[in-house]
Amino acid sequence: MSTPKWKKDARMAEQLKAKEKRIWDKKYGLSATPKKPKVREFVPYTPAPEPYYRETPHYKSLSTSDRIVPGSTAPAERKVYTGERRLLGIATMHKSNMVPIFEDNKEEAKEIARMRR
Repeated sequence: MSTPKWKKDARMAEQLKAKEKRIWDKKYGLSATPKKPKVREFVPYTPAPEPYYRETPHYKSLSTSDRIVPGSTAPAERKVYTGERRLLGIATMHKSNMVPIFEDNKEEAKEIARMRR
């Protein structure tokens, strides 16, 4: 069994394309043959001069660990449960969304239970 015509034609087209590329490369000096490297003249190493660093004055920082600094903000008020509403429990509304359930609003607990399903 011989090689099919379409395969031979494809191979011939590829070879022709490669030949045209070689001709173009040779014409414009892009030959694939390696050129002899240029000989470089030896230059002895000379270290770079020391870099210039600007003198920066040192400012002492304010120590706040042993005293309260005037002008600082006041501490936030602590949140404390006053007991006005009786907390029955905590429901999970969606994934990890925790919602408090109070005694005066039991219908809300039933609605949240329905939402979960």
